[in-house]
Amino acid sequence: MEFKGKTVIVTGASRGIGKGIALAFGQLGANVVVNYNSKVDEANQVVQAIEAAGGKGIAVQANVGDFDSAKQLVDEAVKAFGQVDILVNNSGVTKDQLMLRMQEEDFDQVINVNLKGNWNMIKHVSRAMLKQRSGRIINISSVVALIGNAGQSNYVASKAGVIGMTKSLAKEFGKKQVTVNAVAPGFIETEMTDNLPAELRDAYLAQIPLARLGQVEDIAEAVLFLASEKASYITGQVISVNGGMV
Repeated sequence: MEFKGKTVIVTGASRGIGKGIALAFGQLGANVVVNYNSKVDEANQVVQAIEAAGGKGIAVQANVGDFDSAKQLVDEAVKAFGQVDILVNNSGVTKDQLMLRMQEEDFDQVINVNLKGNWNMIKHVSRAMLKQRSGRIINISSVVALIGNAGQSNYVASKAGVIGMTKSLAKEFGKKQVTVNAVAPGFIETEMTDNLPAELRDAYLAQIPLARLGQVEDIAEAVLFLASEKASYITGQVISVNGGMV
């Protein structure tokens, strides 16, 4: 797979899965727009790594949950590289709590970033993609969208909504050769899982037939495939990368 000359926006790309996806595209020659919300130093380090690998990159601050901020992100990408060929909606937040203790603002914030943020970004890239009759949109969902998880009713609702939106927009955009797919990661080795208590980590591992946590690269490879010409006849699908959990 090669993405030389292609421009990709990766939201939430300053760390974790988003960082891994951005680096993978950069290593294959893409122009990568590294979106971040607050961690500017980390975003700039990702850009430096992309350029060291032979790609081109810029870091752009934006809160994708804000409609106008998301538009500015897309505008900056077009200004820098001419057009947007691939959008990877990776930004996400968690505000975990059992239902009886969860506050309304915890629910609203997670839905606003994880679900409406995806909608905002797709809204702003879709007109140009449909006009150019090409484009790849990959939304990052989650294994919990398929199985649920106690204490994450807000997060699960947002990620399940991402799957429904993916399938609906695939039907809308298909005639213009714009594909829309989702990747649903399982438990992936990131800064977040590094901080899990040992007993909780062991409990997660017990649910995984492959008996290990996934790597960021596992998710990045699935995203690269869906963004490539090899996946030109795949749309409206959810690719589960979870070691057999589901």
